[in-house]
Amino acid sequence: MMSEYKKIVLTGGPCAGKTTALVRIIEYFSSFGYKVFAVPEVPTLYSQGGWNYLTPNRQLYYEGERCILATQLALEDSFEQLAKVCKKPVLIVCDRGALDISAYMKQDEWDEITSSIGTHSNELRERYDAVLHLVSAANGAEQYYTTATNAIRYEKADEEGLRIARELDKKVIRAWTGHPHLRVINNHDDFDRKMNRVLKEISNVLGLPQPIQEERKYLVELTGELPDCIESDIVQTYLVSEPGTEVRLRRRSWNGKVVNVHKTKKRLSETEQIETERQVTNALYESLLQQADPYRSTIHKIRQSFIWKGQYFELDTYLGVLSGLVILETKGIADVEDVNFPPFINVKEEVTGNYQYYNYNLALRK
Repeated sequence: MMSEYKKIVLTGGPCAGKTTALVRIIEYFSSFGYKVFAVPEVPTLYSQGGWNYLTPNRQLYYEGERCILATQLALEDSFEQLAKVCKKPVLIVCDRGALDISAYMKQDEWDEITSSIGTHSNELRERYDAVLHLVSAANGAEQYYTTATNAIRYEKADEEGLRIARELDKKVIRAWTGHPHLRVINNHDDFDRKMNRVLKEISNVLGLPQPIQEERKYLVELTGELPDCIESDIVQTYLVSEPGTEVRLRRRSWNGKVVNVHKTKKRLSETEQIETERQVTNALYESLLQQADPYRSTIHKIRQSFIWKGQYFELDTYLGVLSGLVILETKGIADVEDVNFPPFINVKEEVTGNYQYYNYNLALRK
């Protein structure tokens, strides 16, 4: 019998805590009976071997990036073969994934490289069950930013280095945008909180029951220009489901790309729930729409995602019957932490835990 396994990417900007997170992941999930395989960071292997992506030789640069991608895919495939013959469930953790490579090159070069080995970005994105992006210490936790843990890091611990690190953070998130289980892990005053969020998100992927935690929500108005953000068009339909279960069908569009996600949220008790997500084809999406809950309207909103002072935010501007409603939601900010509200956001009211502002209830037909 073939073993069950899940494959996740642990990624992020420079000095984000990936090395520590990997150690915690192996220890934590091994204690739950999982065999944890850690796929090493391939670009580092090449850099340690003498290749440098800053080389002025464009042919050497191009061939190096193409070899890195080919090695990445081959290495992952090898670990998947190991996973299939294990006697217990397996968690494969990739120290960076295929799409991280695209953050270090121009779009046309990336398209040419992927095409040369017979693949493309959407296909590569679908290789993974989840992507966890740890925000760089250069963004909101500058006092902890160091190059000491990586001798070949090119983003030095000065102002210019911090700026480059922040830009890489954004590029990596943008590369993975569209993955149905992309989670951005904030910096925290307490580093353990950042690590605990990593363990929680992986537990969700593995289907392990998790404590019900509310993301902090605020009714807001936009009073100025947003920083560089990722803008998506979201159409959300709730399907008929059994009591205690919420089933959501979401279509997210950005930059001409479309991803459909089917999500089920099942409450086990007052304090625990299980969430499962899967990507669905356009044909299955259209078919599932036939199961739309007749008591709920489809929600249409524009989402703008951005990082501000090391914290990740999603700003939802609702359209249609909910026009005029704007909700800011934090991601992974602990109850004891202060929210770093941006100056271009005017907070009118906190609505965390207010069921009236849950999307599931906003969709109720009046």
